[in-house]
Amino acid sequence: MNETMVTLVGNVATQVEWRDSATGGAARFRLAVTARRFDREKQSWVDGATSFYTVWAARTLGKNLTGSVAIGEPIVVHGRLKVRDEERQDGSRWFSADVDAVTIGHDMTRGTSAFRRVFKGEAVPVERTDHEGKAVVESAAGSADRGTAVVWESVSARVSDTASTGARAAALG
Repeated sequence: MNETMVTLVGNVATQVEWRDSATGGAARFRLAVTARRFDREKQSWVDGATSFYTVWAARTLGKNLTGSVAIGEPIVVHGRLKVRDEERQDGSRWFSADVDAVTIGHDMTRGTSAFRRVFKGEAVPVERTDHEGKAVVESAAGSADRGTAVVWESVSARVSDTASTGARAAALG
């Protein structure tokens, strides 16, 4: 089968949403990709048009993604491009570009990242909120406690954010 594989470099535009399903669930978010070029007249970099993609990450990739990326972070996505062409009720045509992700990671040319290995069967749901107490990730559809963030995190990686580097290393080691 011929599939269009793409690698996109951009910024996370929306919060990652986890959707549980009978097949193992999936995470979804929007990715903003802005082309940049060097303008010789101005002697500076200028932004081009921004394209938005809906990125889908299934099963384990999706679970790991929910606790790993946030809005505005630069990431690299590699996966299968799916372009949808639909006609709306008013007769207008609508196009959408989705990517079924195979792998996702932080763009290391723009910052650093800390990797936490998750061993099979070790990921557990963890509630997370932002500084205002709002849910970071929407709960699974049909969940009784709507608005509660569901994030999957390694049991061995649960160390408080105020812990020292040595304490983190000891907890993870």
